[in-house]
Amino acid sequence: MTIEEMIARIGPLDEAAMAEAAKHADQLTKPPGSLGRLEAVACQAAGITGDKIPALDRKAVIVMAGDHGVCAEGVSAFPAEVTGLMVANFLNGGAAVNVFARHAGADVVCVDIGVDADVNHPRLVSRKVRRGTANMAQGPAMSREEAMAAIRVGYDIVGELVDEGYRLFATGEMGIGNTTPSSAMLAVLAGLDVSAAVGRGTGIDEERLKHKQEIVRRAIAINKPDASDPLDVLAKVGGLEIAGLVGVILGAAARRCPVVIDGFISTAAALAASRLAPQSAAYMIPSHLSNEQGHAAALEAIGLAPMIQLDLRLGEGTGAALCFLLVEAALKMMREMATFESAGIPGA
Repeated sequence: MTIEEMIARIGPLDEAAMAEAAKHADQLTKPPGSLGRLEAVACQAAGITGDKIPALDRKAVIVMAGDHGVCAEGVSAFPAEVTGLMVANFLNGGAAVNVFARHAGADVVCVDIGVDADVNHPRLVSRKVRRGTANMAQGPAMSREEAMAAIRVGYDIVGELVDEGYRLFATGEMGIGNTTPSSAMLAVLAGLDVSAAVGRGTGIDEERLKHKQEIVRRAIAINKPDASDPLDVLAKVGGLEIAGLVGVILGAAARRCPVVIDGFISTAAALAASRLAPQSAAYMIPSHLSNEQGHAAALEAIGLAPMIQLDLRLGEGTGAALCFLLVEAALKMMREMATFESAGIPGA
């Protein structure tokens, strides 16, 4: 399937379902609008699914994992080998995202889309496009065809999970060094200065931060990514797991499922998805505002406002998994809360 065919399958939200949901919310035993963003999320979910009160019980955090050749430039506090080790941790249920997903009643689906190691596990979804990207400070991170292949991986996995009954998705990722390509993508797609887009990632010091900024500047100068062509940006200064998440977002939107966006890397993917298919932004639920520099600007570039702010900067899908609980609360409000009529209370 081509990117054009994927985009063509994304329709507008169901305005009639949203109006029904809003009318129902106003009949609940509370002042109209007094539950704020929860009411907005409930109406958004209705518009996405076409159901006034949808059932989104089966939830999945899709964790895309890939390595980055730019790690050779010393942009991360951790060695690239940690990517494969953390994938094993996800698969064994020991990572933070596993804990939060269990708390939210969700499953973690871990996808090897570009890990530069051989990871074997019965629960691993192995869809390796290539063994890590090339060093974007010396040339394109990957070819346009590889970026498209990675998008297709994410798109197809959502389709498979929808066929299994999943209806609510979250974006997660693992890839040592991946704040560097995410920062480069943000700088190009949002027209930001590199110093505003590049943050500390895994906790690098001031000297390494300046070095990281210089690497991003070099990558942009060498590759000259075209801001009007998001696929070109993904290929030249992006990452395999980032492109995979673009596919997850487009796939969820095409199948009328909400997708909860996690932190900085996930939002860089969401920004690329929104530039490819502006209508996909209506299917996104932003989870949190991370401490990573550039995240607020990335959300603003899409037109999204975060649900929570907990000073998170881990990634993995942790904030999105926590946000599942808020989405569930919004739907339970609609389903279980008494109306003025059923409670025998005179309405306003």
